Amino acid sequence: MSSHAALPADAATGVPKVRFDRITKCFGKGAEAVQALEPVTLDIAEGAFTCLLGPSGCGKSTLLNILAGFERPTAGEVFMDGQPVQGPDPRRGVVFQQGALFTWMNVRDNVAFGPLATGKSQAEAGRIADRFLEMVGLAGFARRYPYELSGGMQQRVGIARALANDPEILLMDEPFAALDAQTRELLQEEIKRIWHETRKTVLWITHSIDEALFLATDIAVMSARPGRIKATFRPEFARSSDPSVVTSPEFARMKAQIFGLLREEALAAQRQEAA
Repeated sequence: MSSHAALPADAATGVPKVRFDRITKCFGKGAEAVQALEPVTLDIAEGAFTCLLGPSGCGKSTLLNILAGFERPTAGEVFMDGQPVQGPDPRRGVVFQQGALFTWMNVRDNVAFGPLATGKSQAEAGRIADRFLEMVGLAGFARRYPYELSGGMQQRVGIARALANDPEILLMDEPFAALDAQTRELLQEEIKRIWHETRKTVLWITHSIDEALFLATDIAVMSARPGRIKATFRPEFARSSDPSVVTSPEFARMKAQIFGLLREEALAAQRQEAA
């Protein structure tokens, strides 16, 4: 564990893939203002799978939305490859808690939509869609519509659609939060396999310590509002494709350590709500 918020820069260039540089965010003005984030500095290396953990309302999703270009910080700057983020960019793909699929399009057309929008031919977009549907295990459901799929399958389509745009960074805002425990565990294994295959840079929001430890190369634990980086961890479990790593003594030890930190912050958040 480290209390230092900077994760490794890219070894080839010395420039991190992402840098949150003294980010603050305040919503509202005057007496109604809410300070969501106090200065947050965090570096994410290229190819890292970084999880943000913290109590509800601590600013995890706000940080993700600032990197996505959906929000502007009140102060500070976020950089990608050394360049300031000015707004949404196809190099950053976003997957939300719900699949947000086009209900009037079948699965294949949903995944092909992005490539078509960026100028790919119908045939090429179809090949790209087929490739990523195969990757997420949905090749046999290409002609189905979103309403015909389970929640877990819809999330797989959302992941395939994000990957089809070939983003450099995947931003995942609690994508498995609404799923049952068994489906969630299976999709965690699936996303780890996809990350091993693609080596995309990932920023993942979660409330689950187990999920973070299983998936992440880097974990940043955030404080109660106003959010700041309280501690960082560099678990090794993401390197393994064996799901039984969750039963190891080292996994349990690190989980207990993070649990203690999060409990402190959850209690602080609870006190804020009661005030």
